[in-house]
Amino acid sequence: MDDKIIRMQQLVDQLNRASDAYYNGRQELMTDYEWDAKFDELKRLEEETGQILEGSPTQRVSEDTTEGQKEEHEFAALSLAKTKQVGELVKWAEGKPIWISWKLDGLTLVVTYDHGRLTKVVTRGNGHIGTNITHLAHAIQGIPERIKYTGHVVIRGEAVISYDDFNRFLIESDENYANPRNLASGSLSLKDPEEVKPRHIQWIPFTLVYTDENIPSWGTRMDFLQENGLATVEHELISMPDVYSVETAIARWTERVTSKQNPFPVDGLVIAFDDTEFAQTGSVTGHHATKAGLAFKWQDESAQTELQEIEWSCAASTISPVAIFTPVELEGTTVKRASLCNISECERLGIGGKGTQLSVIKANKIIPKVIKVEKTVGALEIPTQCPVCHHDTEIVTSPNSGTRTLHCTNASCPAKQLKKFTRFVSKEGMDIDGISEQTLARFINLGWVSEYADIYHLRDYIQQMARLEGFGERSASNIMRSIEKSRDVDAQKLLYALSIPLCGIDVCKRLLSAYPFMELIRTAIDAKENDYLAHIPGIGPEKSASFINWLKVEENQRIVRRLLEEVSVSQADAAPQGKNCEGLTFVITGDVHHYKNRNALKAYIESQGGKVAGSVSGSTNFLINNDITSTSGKNKKAKELGIEIISEDTFIERYGNNESITTEGSLF
Repeated sequence: MDDKIIRMQQLVDQLNRASDAYYNGRQELMTDYEWDAKFDELKRLEEETGQILEGSPTQRVSEDTTEGQKEEHEFAALSLAKTKQVGELVKWAEGKPIWISWKLDGLTLVVTYDHGRLTKVVTRGNGHIGTNITHLAHAIQGIPERIKYTGHVVIRGEAVISYDDFNRFLIESDENYANPRNLASGSLSLKDPEEVKPRHIQWIPFTLVYTDENIPSWGTRMDFLQENGLATVEHELISMPDVYSVETAIARWTERVTSKQNPFPVDGLVIAFDDTEFAQTGSVTGHHATKAGLAFKWQDESAQTELQEIEWSCAASTISPVAIFTPVELEGTTVKRASLCNISECERLGIGGKGTQLSVIKANKIIPKVIKVEKTVGALEIPTQCPVCHHDTEIVTSPNSGTRTLHCTNASCPAKQLKKFTRFVSKEGMDIDGISEQTLARFINLGWVSEYADIYHLRDYIQQMARLEGFGERSASNIMRSIEKSRDVDAQKLLYALSIPLCGIDVCKRLLSAYPFMELIRTAIDAKENDYLAHIPGIGPEKSASFINWLKVEENQRIVRRLLEEVSVSQADAAPQGKNCEGLTFVITGDVHHYKNRNALKAYIESQGGKVAGSVSGSTNFLINNDITSTSGKNKKAKELGIEIISEDTFIERYGNNESITTEGSLF
C-alpha cells in the first residue's frame, strides 16, 4: 500500500507541474499521450487504494493563472470526461441525438453580454474563478462589442491561433513559442491590447452557457449564437448514434486532421447531447459533470523501433536533437524521425546512443513523438560545436522552467535566421514555391545557404539536392524553376522579404507609397535622424527608427546589395489613378465574379482614392457582397448599422469602369 501511495504522490506532482506549464504558456513538460497515461494510472490507483491525495488533478479543473483582476464565474466551467473508445462513446450517448465538434487547443474564455452589449470577458481560471481580461476584447477577433439579442447571455469559447498566423508571428517577431497554444496563453497575460492584436487570436464559441430564452436544443443554441453574428465551432449532428454512424463520423473528422485541412490546432473532438435539459441531469464526479459533454481523444498508435543516430538540427535560436530511427509504419505512413525538442527532454526520456530502444507515436495523428525509452544503449553525445558555423555551443537553462537547451555562441550563425529565410521565400515575400521551413533548415545545415542571395545559387547543388531524402530530380527542378521565376519581383514583396523588424506588409506598402524602392533605401541610409520617415501616414517614430537603423548597419546593406545583383525590382505607381472612390470606405466579402480576385478589387478601389477595411464598422460606407441576402456576420452587422450592401455589378455601375476589370491583373 505504501508503494502505491508513494507512486500516487509522484503522479500528482508530475501531472500538476505539467498542467501548470501547459495552461500558462510555458514549455510543455510531457506529451498529451504521457499526461493521459499518467492520469489514467492515478485514477486506477485511487480506486484501488480508496484514497485521494491533496491536489489530485482527478478532483479539480486544470488552471490558467493569468495575472489580473479575479472574478467568480456565474456558471462553473468544469472539464469534460474523456474516452478513446468509440464503444464507450456510444454507450454514453444512450441512443440520444449528439453533436460532434472540434476540441480546439487554446484557452477557454467566458464572454458575457447584457442589453446587447459586451460586459465582460473572463479566462476559465480554475473553473470557478478566472481573470477578467475585458480590456483585451477588441484585440481578439470574434468577440463583437454588440449583438442583436438584448437579454443576458453567457458564452464559452476557445481563444486560438491558426497555424498560419502562428508561423507568421514567429517570423515577424523573432519570439520563441513552442506552439500556437503557448503563444495564445502568453498573449492573454499582456496588458496592452495593441501588443495582443498582431498575434491574431481568434475566439470561437463552442457552447451557449445561458440565455434568458428557453432553448433546450444544443443545435438550436448554436444557431442562436450564429444569428447574433458569432462564428461558432464547426459541428455535426448524429441523430442515431450507433457504432457505425459514430465511427464513420469520427473517421471523417480525423481525416481532416491528418490531411491538415483544419487551420487550427485541435486535440480531439467534443461530444454533446442535443437535449440540453437531459445533459443537466448528470452528476458531478471529480472535476466534471457526467452528461455535460464527453471529450473523444484519438487512440495513438505506437510502435517499437531502434535509434540509429541523433541529428542535431539548427533552427532559429536553438540546436535541437532529432531522433533518427529504424522506419516504422504509423497511421498509414512511414515514420523514421522525430524531434526530441531539447536536452531536458532527452534526459527525461533517457535517450542514449545508437541501438537505444524507443516507443514512438504520431501525436494527434500528425506529429511523430518519442514517448518512451524501453532500453538505453550508450550515452547521449551533446555536440560542442555548431553543426552549421562550427562555433562553440553552450547549454542554457531557462530561469522559469529549468529547461536545458543547446545554443550556438555565434550571433551571426545562419541557422539563427531560419524564420527570416522562411519569410523571404513565403508567398507574401519572394513567393518561391517548394521551399518550406524544413527544407530551408536542411539547406542551411548543409552549408548551402547563409544569406538571401545564396538561394539564387542553389543550382550549384542541384545534383546533391536531387539525392536528398524526400527529393528527386523532379522536385529539385521544380524548386529551380520557382527560384528563377522569383527573380522578377515587386518592390513590396522584396521589402517584406527582408524581414526588417516592425515592417509587416502594411508598413512596407505605406513606405513604398511615399518613395520608390531604391530611393527609399537610399533615404534610410542617408537619414540624419531615425524618425525621418515618421511623417508617412501609419509609420510613426518607432517604425521609422526600426527601418532606418536596420539599413544603417553595413552588413545589412551588403545583404541588400548582394540580393539586388540577383533580382529585378518593379514597382507599380502607388498614387491614386482616379477619384471614383475618393473619400469612401468599402468592406469586401464573399466571392467576386468580374475581378480576378478580391485583392484585385481592393487594388482598384485604392487606385481610385478609396479605402478597404477588413471589418464592418460605423466608418464603412458600403459592404460589397454578391450574396446580398446572405445571413453572414458582415451582412448582419451592415444591416444593424444601416450600411448599404451592394453587389459587384452595382459597384461597377457606380464606381468602376471596363478598364478596371480588364487590366487589373497587371497590378498583381
